[in-house]
Amino acid sequence: MWPTSGYELLKQSDSVGLPERGWLRHGSGRRIFVVILVIVGFITASLVVFPVQHLHITTEQTFIDTDGGALKQCPANLPQKASPPAPVNIWASLTVDETVTISQWLFANERSLNLTRGDQAGLNDNHIFLIEAYRPGKAAALAYLDSPSDRTLPKRFARVTVHHGAAAEPYISDYLVGPLPISRRTSMTPLTDIYQRDTIPYNARGFTGMPFAELLPLAEQILTPLKDVIKDLFGSHTLEAGATGPFSFDGEFRRVWVNWKRSGPGNWIQPVGFYQYIECSGTDPSQWKILKVVYNYQIFNSVSEFKEAYQNGTLKRQPQASNDGMDDTWTTRAKVGPPRDLDTLPGPRTVSFAGLRFRVDRATRYVSWMGWGMYLGFDRDMGLSLWDVRFRGERILYELSPQEAIAQYSGNDPAQTTTAWLDRYFGMGGMVHDLLPGYDCPHEAVFLPVTTHASQGSIRRERGICIFEKETGRPITRHLGYINGESGAVKGYVFTVRTVSTVGNYDYLFDYMFYIDGTIEVRVSASGYLQGAYWDPTQEGYGTRIHDIAMGSLHDHVINFKVDLDIAGADNSLLFTSTAQEEVQRPWFDDDWGQTVIQQKISRDYITNEDNAKIDFPTNLQGIYSIVNSARPNSWGLPRGYSIHPGDSPIRNTVVGSKRLLNNANWARYNFAVSKRKDTELSSSSMWNFNLPGAPPVDFHKFFDGENITQQDLVAWVNVGMHHLVKEILQPLVDPRHSHHVNRRNPKTLQIPAHNWLPRAPANYFDSDISMESTNAIVITASEKPGHAFEWDEYGVEQANCIPPRVPPFEFEDMNIVDLDGRESLAPKSVEQLKNSENVFRYLKVEL
Repeated sequence: MWPTSGYELLKQSDSVGLPERGWLRHGSGRRIFVVILVIVGFITASLVVFPVQHLHITTEQTFIDTDGGALKQCPANLPQKASPPAPVNIWASLTVDETVTISQWLFANERSLNLTRGDQAGLNDNHIFLIEAYRPGKAAALAYLDSPSDRTLPKRFARVTVHHGAAAEPYISDYLVGPLPISRRTSMTPLTDIYQRDTIPYNARGFTGMPFAELLPLAEQILTPLKDVIKDLFGSHTLEAGATGPFSFDGEFRRVWVNWKRSGPGNWIQPVGFYQYIECSGTDPSQWKILKVVYNYQIFNSVSEFKEAYQNGTLKRQPQASNDGMDDTWTTRAKVGPPRDLDTLPGPRTVSFAGLRFRVDRATRYVSWMGWGMYLGFDRDMGLSLWDVRFRGERILYELSPQEAIAQYSGNDPAQTTTAWLDRYFGMGGMVHDLLPGYDCPHEAVFLPVTTHASQGSIRRERGICIFEKETGRPITRHLGYINGESGAVKGYVFTVRTVSTVGNYDYLFDYMFYIDGTIEVRVSASGYLQGAYWDPTQEGYGTRIHDIAMGSLHDHVINFKVDLDIAGADNSLLFTSTAQEEVQRPWFDDDWGQTVIQQKISRDYITNEDNAKIDFPTNLQGIYSIVNSARPNSWGLPRGYSIHPGDSPIRNTVVGSKRLLNNANWARYNFAVSKRKDTELSSSSMWNFNLPGAPPVDFHKFFDGENITQQDLVAWVNVGMHHLVKEILQPLVDPRHSHHVNRRNPKTLQIPAHNWLPRAPANYFDSDISMESTNAIVITASEKPGHAFEWDEYGVEQANCIPPRVPPFEFEDMNIVDLDGRESLAPKSVEQLKNSENVFRYLKVEL
C-alpha cells in the first residue's frame, strides 16, 4: 500500500466534465449534479468529423449506414485509467484540508507569528498571504521515479508566505513548513536560498483584496469634490479606476498612477484621460496622499488646484467622445451585422466514434497518449506545469513550466509610459477560470479541477484544465509514387492539455501539444481586451486609434518557460548547428559551368560556457540549437537530442534599460538562454520581481557565472510572445464616412494573430521516423492490372460509424469558494463583488 497522506488524491466527485442539467437546479441538487457530471463529463474529443455522407435518415429517424444496417449509439467516451510510472504525484498541489491544517499549525503560540486571519487582517497585521506545495529537489524526485517505494518517496513540504505588517519595520518572508502531514516532526524555517535577498520589502507586497480597497477613500477624495466637473468633462457620474505598475523601484516607496475609465463593459478601452499619482507607502492609509493630478498634459499638485483651474476658465479642455462614443455597446461582445451564409447552422465538431485514445489517472493527475505520459502540476503564480514527460518510456522533460509573462507599454500619458506588467505578481494560476465547453475546448474534452489558496480562502475551478485529442486535418507524413511500398500517408493527430488565465483585460490561453512523431509544441495565445489609452494626435506612433478618443497602445508580450530537458539522462550539452555559404572548386566540372561552386555547408559547435549561452536566434534562422547527450549517440553515431525552434517569430523584449524593467526581467532580453540546473535557481522570476526592478529577489543574470555546461544537467529558459502593434485587424472595420456604425464594433485582441509557439523537435533522437509506427496510416500500391484502382492497406484499423452523443446545454458557474476553515461558502453575491475579487489591481468603482 503506497503512502498517500499529504498528497492530493481526487475523489470521484472531483471529476467534473460536461453537465446534462436541464432538470437540475442549484442548492440541494449539487451532490447529484456532481455525479451526473462524472457520468456525462468525459465525453471527449477524438478525431473524426461526423461522416454525414455515409448516413441517411429515414422518416422514422432511424440512422442507417450505407450497408443498410441500423447504427448504434457511440460508446461512452470515458477515458480509460492511465498507469503512472510512480503511484504518487510528488508535484501535486496541496489539498484544501492540508492548507487548513497548516494554517492552524502556524497560528499556534509556539510559532510566535502573531497572525491575524487573512479575511480580517489590515495592512498593519501579520497574515498568511499564500500556502502552496513546495516541490522536491530534482535528485530526490528522480530517485523516487527510478525506484518508487516508501523509502524513496520525497518528504512533503509547503511554502508559506507571510506579510509581517505588524513588525516595527514591516516585511514579507517565505517559510518552508514540513515534513507533511503536520506532526511533531514538522518545523518552520525561513526559505531564502531560492532568492537573492533574505526578506522582501513590505512596499512590494502582494494584493490580498484589501490594499487597493484602501485607496477607495483617496478615490472618493479625488472625485467627490469634482462631481459636476466629472459630468461636464467626461459625461459620466460613474468612473472606474485602475493602477499601473510597477509600484516601486527598490522597496523604498509604493506609488501608483491611477487612471480613470468610464464604467461599463470593456472599460479598459474607455479611458477618459484623467490621472493621479498616489503615495501609498507603508501600512497607514491616513498618511497616503495625492502627489499629482494630470489632465490634458496639464499638471496640478492637488485636486483643489485642478478644480480651481476648471472654475476660473484656465483649464484647457480635451476633446470629449461623441454621442456614439458615449454608447458603450461598441465595447460589448454582442453580435453585429447580418448572419453570414449558412452560419445559422452549427459548425463541424470532432467526435470519438470508437472511444477515447488517451488515458487519465485522476488520483495522480497523470495522463498518457500514444506513448506520451506526464504528471500535471498547478500553482498560484503561473498555473499549469508538466512533470516527468516521457515518450516511449524515456524521459524527455523533467519539467516544462511557465515562469513569467511581461507586457511593457508605450504612450504619451502617465499610464502607458509607466506600465510594465509582470503578471506572475497577480497570480496567473489563481486567475484561471472555468473553461467554456464547446468554445475553449471541444465538447468531448475531459476537464480537471484546479484549486488555489489565497489569503482569504481557496478558490476551486471545476473545469480549470481540459484535455483532448484531435485530428489536425493534414497528414504528418506522405508520399505518392508508383513503386511498391513508397506511396502512402500517416494521419496527423495532436494531444492537447489546455488552460486559460484571465489577468485583467487579457486572456492567456496556454496549450501544451504533443505529436506522434515526438514533437512537443507550446503555444500561448492572447485574447481579451486591449489596454487602451486616451487618444489625441500626440499619441501618434505609440499605438493605433480604435474609436473616438480611444487607442490601443503599442506593447510587447514575452512569456518565459523553464524547459528542463533530460536527453537520454540528465547530463546534456548545448549544440549549435549552423549553415554558411562557401565557395569551392571541383575538378570534375567542365567548362560549360566553370569549376566554381557556391553552396552552403553545415558547422557544428558546442557552447561550453553558460556565459555564452544567452542566445538570440541567428539571422535568417540559419542555425538551430539543440540540447543533446554527446555521450549517448544514436545508431548512426550522432548525438541524440531535441532542438529548440523559434516558432512563428523569434521574440524578445524590444525595450532594454527602462528602470521599470531594469533587472527584474533580464530573461526577456534574449530569445532563450541555457544555464546549469540548480535547485536554488528554481525560477527565472518571482511574484515580487514586479515591484522590485532595481533590487529583484531573482535577478536572472546572476544565474550565469561562467560555469561549464558540457555534459551537465541543463535548463533552457525559452521565450515566446508577440510584438503587439495593434494592427488594422484590431480596429473597428467601418467606413469612416459612416461613423454612426462605429459603436457596433469591438476592437478586441484576436487569438489568431496574437499567438506564438515554441516547438521542440527530435534532433537525431531516434534512429528512424517513428511516426511510421502508427497504424492510423495507409499504404497504396498501383495495381498490376491496367485501368484498375490502386490497392490499399489500412493495417486493420476500420473507421467506426455510430450515433454521436447529444451535446448537453451550455452552463457556466465558474468558481466555488472555500473559506479559511475549509467550509465551502457561496461565490460572491453580486457581479460587482465578483469583478472586484478578480481585478483588485485594476478595478475601483466610484459612483457620484
